[in-house]
Amino acid sequence: MMDLEFREPWLLLTALMAVPIYLMARRAPGVILFSSFLALPQTAGSWRSRLSWLPDALIGLGTVALGLALAGPRMGQRNSQVHREGIAIMMVVDISGSMQALDLSTQDEERTRLDAVKAVFEEFVIGGDGLAGRPDDAIGVVTFARYADTACPLTLDHTNLIGVARTLEIVTERSEDGTAMGDGLGLAVQRLRESKARSRIAVLLTDGVNNAGVEAPLGAAELARSQGIKVYTIGAGTTGLAPVRVQDSFSGRSVLRSMQVEIDQATLRQIADRTGGSYFRATDAEALREVYQEIDHLERTRITGEQWRQYDEYYAACLALGLCLAATGWLTRGALFPRLP
Repeated sequence: MMDLEFREPWLLLTALMAVPIYLMARRAPGVILFSSFLALPQTAGSWRSRLSWLPDALIGLGTVALGLALAGPRMGQRNSQVHREGIAIMMVVDISGSMQALDLSTQDEERTRLDAVKAVFEEFVIGGDGLAGRPDDAIGVVTFARYADTACPLTLDHTNLIGVARTLEIVTERSEDGTAMGDGLGLAVQRLRESKARSRIAVLLTDGVNNAGVEAPLGAAELARSQGIKVYTIGAGTTGLAPVRVQDSFSGRSVLRSMQVEIDQATLRQIADRTGGSYFRATDAEALREVYQEIDHLERTRITGEQWRQYDEYYAACLALGLCLAATGWLTRGALFPRLP
C-alpha cells in the first residue's frame, strides 16, 4: 500500500461530506403527537431499536467511498528513470552593417538579415514552425562585427536567453563595423571550453568576409578542432547586390538602395570541414529555417533511458462499493428499520 496514490488528491475533501449526510439522515423526518405512550409499539430494547443507526452509517460510508472514487486511487506498478544529457551550443552571430540587407524578408514582412536570424533562433531554442526546441541544452550567444563580445554565456535559462537575443542590434558606428569572424569563433570556443557537456558545438552565421580582428578564421577552427568542438557554418543572404533601407540625407525619407555584399563561402566550408561540421547556405527566410531544422536534426540531446509508469486504477471498485453501501442503507431503512413520518 506504500505505492498507493491519488490522481486528484484534493477531491478527498468530498469524503468529509459523510459527516453532515450521516447527521441529516439520523434526524427524524417528522413528529406525530400521541395521547399516551401506551399507544406506541413497545420496541425499546429490540434489535431494531439498537441497530437503528446502521442504515444512516451505511449511507455515510457510501459517501466516503464515493469521495475516494472521485480522487482516483491508483497504484504504480513499474517505473524507470530517464537520463537526459544536454549539449552545449554557442551561437556566433554577425551584427556588422551588412546585416541590414533585406533579402531575408518574407512576403508579409520586411526585415533585416539580423531580424530574420533572431526570429529563427528563437524558434530553434523554444520550438515552433517545424523546430522542436532545445529544452535540455545550454545555449549562449557571441556577437561580432569589428569586435567580438559575449552577449549571453551558456545558460539553461532560455527565457533570459531569448530576451537577450531580441535586443541584439546591428552596429551603427563606422569605427565598430567590420567582420571579425575569427575573433567571434575564437571567443565562442573559449566559452564552450568551460562547459562540461560531452557534446559541444558552435553555429557560426555571417554574411561577409573576414576583414577585422586578431585571430584568423582557420586558426579559430583549429582551436575548435583541438577541443573537440564541432562548428556548423551558415552563409546568410545573397551575394552581389542586396536591398538596404536607408534614410535619404536630403529628404529625410526612408528609401531602398542596393549594397554590394560578398560571402566568403570557401572559408566557411573549410571551418566546417576541419571541425567535423557542415556548411549551409541560406538565401531566403525559408532556407534559413531549413538550415536550423537540419542542425536541430543532426545535434539532438542524448537520452539514455525511458521514463514510464503503469498504474492499476481502483476508482471503479470504490465507486461500486460506495453505490452498494448507499443503496443498502436506503433499502434497509425502508425494509428493516422503517420510521414513522
